[in-house]
Amino acid sequence: MPQIRNEALLRKIGERVKSLRIDANLTQEEFYNDTGIHIGRIETATSNISVSTLDAICKYFKIGLDQFFKSL
Repeated sequence: MPQIRNEALLRKIGERVKSLRIDANLTQEEFYNDTGIHIGRIETATSNISVSTLDAICKYFKIGLDQFFKSL
């Protein structure tokens, strides 16, 4: 079964993640060092992010998934 990709949604998620990172005044490298997550792939929508990874990102920024998706 081929992997399902919603390019528009992935771009919106990437933009939201990037906004959170910038608001926290973090570089991609600092975020990676703290979490082990390659956020650059997410921010550029080249990676099909898992729900578990998105949950870890939300926990890092101390927001819930509902709050994350509210601004999409």
